[in-house]
Amino acid sequence: MSEARATAAAAARTLGLIRFAPAALLVAVVILALFTGKYAASPGDVLTVLATKPFGLASGLPIATETAIWQVRLPRVLAGLAVGAALAAAGATYQGLFRNPLVSPDILGVSAGASLGAALGIFLSLNVLVIQTLAFLGGLGAVAAVYAVGSAIRTRDPVLVLVLAGVAVGALLGSALSLIKILADPYNQLPAITYWLLGSLASVTRGDLGSVLPAILIGLAPLALLRWRMNLMTLGEEEAQALGVETRVLRPLLIAAATLMTAAAVSITGVIGWVGLIVPHVARMLVGPDFSKLLPASLMLGGGFLVAVDLVARSVATIEVPLGVLTAALGAPFFLWLLATARRGWS
Repeated sequence: MSEARATAAAAARTLGLIRFAPAALLVAVVILALFTGKYAASPGDVLTVLATKPFGLASGLPIATETAIWQVRLPRVLAGLAVGAALAAAGATYQGLFRNPLVSPDILGVSAGASLGAALGIFLSLNVLVIQTLAFLGGLGAVAAVYAVGSAIRTRDPVLVLVLAGVAVGALLGSALSLIKILADPYNQLPAITYWLLGSLASVTRGDLGSVLPAILIGLAPLALLRWRMNLMTLGEEEAQALGVETRVLRPLLIAAATLMTAAAVSITGVIGWVGLIVPHVARMLVGPDFSKLLPASLMLGGGFLVAVDLVARSVATIEVPLGVLTAALGAPFFLWLLATARRGWS
C-alpha cells in the first residue's frame, strides 16, 4: 500500500513539474531574448535599463546599449509574447469549437482576409497605420462573410458548413490577393507584399503594440470568463444543448473573440503560421483538455514559442529570416512527429 502511495505521489510531482513547464519556458526565453543579439548586452545591462527607463532615470550605460535594449529588443519581445499568446489562444478555441486538433485560426479565412487588406494598402501606397487597419478589418470581414454564408445554409452540421465556407471564402480572397500581386510594382510593392506575407516582428514598434493590445485583451476576456462553457462545447452540438448551453449564441461569440485576437495579431506582424495549430496541441498534451488549464498553458507556450523563434530569426544568419519560414520549418516536422506518436489521442 505504501509503495502504491509513493508511486502516486511521484506521479503527482512529475505532473506538477510538467504543468509548470510552460511558465518556466516563458521566463527563460524572455530573459535570453533580452540580452542576446548582434549587439552584445549583459544581463546586468538589461536589468539596469529595465529598472531605470520606466521611471525616466539615467541608466549610465552607453546610448547604443540603452537604445538596443529599450527601443528595439523590449518592444520586439513584448510583441512576440502578445502575438504568440493571441494566436495560440485562438487556436485552442478553434480546435475546441470544431472538435478537431487539426484546426487553426486560418480555417475561417482570417489570414486570407488580413493578407488581402494589407496587400491592398501596400498596392495603394498607404501609410503603415492604414495598412495595419486594413489588415485588421480584412481579417474580421473574412470571418464575418464565412459566418454569414454558414448561417444562411440550414443544416444539421453547422460546423462542417462553416469549415467549407471558410475554404471557399479563403480561396476567393486568395485569388484577389494573387491579382494584386500581379498588378503591383515588381520593384517596390511586390517585395513589400511578399515580405508581409512571410511575417516578421522586425518593424513592430511600441506604438503598434499599444494599438493592438486592447483588441487582444478584449478578445481574451470572453474566452477566460466562459472557459467552463467552452468545455461543454467540446462535447458536441447536441450534448452541449442538452446541458443547457445556448450554442447558437455561444459559438459566434467565441469565434468572434478568437478572430478578433488573430486579426489584431497578424495586422502588425503579417501572417505567421503554425503557432495556432501546434502550440495548443502541445499544451493539451501537458495539461489536458480542460479549457481552464489549456487556455493559460496555450498563452504561455505561444508567447514563449514565438519569442524563441524570433530570437533564432534574428541570430541564425547575417540577414533576418522571416518568421513564417521558421515556424513552417519547425512546425511541419514536429506536427508529423506528433501525428505519428500520439495518434490515439487524436480520436
